[in-house]
Amino acid sequence: MKIRTFLGTAIARWAALAAAALLLASCASAPVPADYAAEQPVLDLKQYFNGELVAHGLFTDRAGKVARRFTVQLTGSWNGAQGTLDERFSYSDGKTERRIWRLTDEGGGRYTGRADDVVGVAEGRAAGNALNWRYTLALPVDGKVYEVQFDDWMYLMDGRVMLNKAAMSKFGFGLGEVTLSFTKP
Repeated sequence: MKIRTFLGTAIARWAALAAAALLLASCASAPVPADYAAEQPVLDLKQYFNGELVAHGLFTDRAGKVARRFTVQLTGSWNGAQGTLDERFSYSDGKTERRIWRLTDEGGGRYTGRADDVVGVAEGRAAGNALNWRYTLALPVDGKVYEVQFDDWMYLMDGRVMLNKAAMSKFGFGLGEVTLSFTKP
């Protein structure tokens, strides 16, 4: 009888601790663009992605190892609320890639984006110096195409430099991160 009482008490304590841990984890929320509303300088996507830019980046796998390095030459242009961002990638292994984004300023800090390898529509929200893009990319790997989710954050540092960090996942499991530094001449 004492063993049952002890085990019952131990299980109840463990269950209470597990429930408390889950409650604390659910209270810790992911950042949202509004968290950066007071940050300066304010990111104006139409102004920053207008003209020529260059970006240097790398992809790190889920263990943090650099798996790929690249440079991107970008040309942006806007006509009212409609924008085009032409990205030309050059990877350290000699491969090249091109992505042309068709962007729309929806107003109120909301943006949408489309590209040939983006599944559906990219949704963006901006506030202060930050922009968060969420989208699914059709990513070719070793002759197969995988749909990978991106949680992409951009932070304007000054009039010339913007830093970008994007987490990649599939079925909710982290695959790695992309880190970029954009520079305007």
